[in-house]
Amino acid sequence: MYVPDHFREDRPDVLHDAVRRIGFATLVTTGLEANHLPILLQDGMLRGHVARANPVWKAGDGEALAIFLGPHAYVSPGWYPSKAEAGKAVPTWNYLTVHARGTIRWIQDADWLRAHVGALSDTHEAGRAQPWAVTDAPADYIDSLVRAIVGFEFAIETLQGKWKLSQNRGEADRAGVRDGLTQDGREDLARLMDQG
Repeated sequence: MYVPDHFREDRPDVLHDAVRRIGFATLVTTGLEANHLPILLQDGMLRGHVARANPVWKAGDGEALAIFLGPHAYVSPGWYPSKAEAGKAVPTWNYLTVHARGTIRWIQDADWLRAHVGALSDTHEAGRAQPWAVTDAPADYIDSLVRAIVGFEFAIETLQGKWKLSQNRGEADRAGVRDGLTQDGREDLARLMDQG
């Protein structure tokens, strides 16, 4: 991924936080197979699963790339006050993304898979008034679903982050982008611009 210095994010805690908040990645494996999956970051490893019917796991262990794409939105040149002065502005896109590269290992152990789907559910149910848990479903039903998936652990070797949030623009243009994003209902990106 091309990352100009002004868009580079390399603080591990910030990258890990983004991976946890996004929680969904495009997993690219051998042969440029791409799958879109919920993924957990636990103990410095990415963990997830695919349907057993998905042939991706049959290629075996090997190199992989997980792409976590966070909030993103179109940026209109009309939001830049500098456009009115010089006319030199074009559209762009603001976004944040994290790329994790490493080695993937496929797992078929039923106990590991049960623990994984439990952790995945617990993570996404946390904070709900009445959180659902795997134990809320009949055990034989869960057992049949566990037989229908294959898990994976992804040992992260490198993490690369890109926070493209108009850092290359002057403060007036950045304020215009924040206002434009807010008007477009993208307060999430506007807040991220304030944090950067």
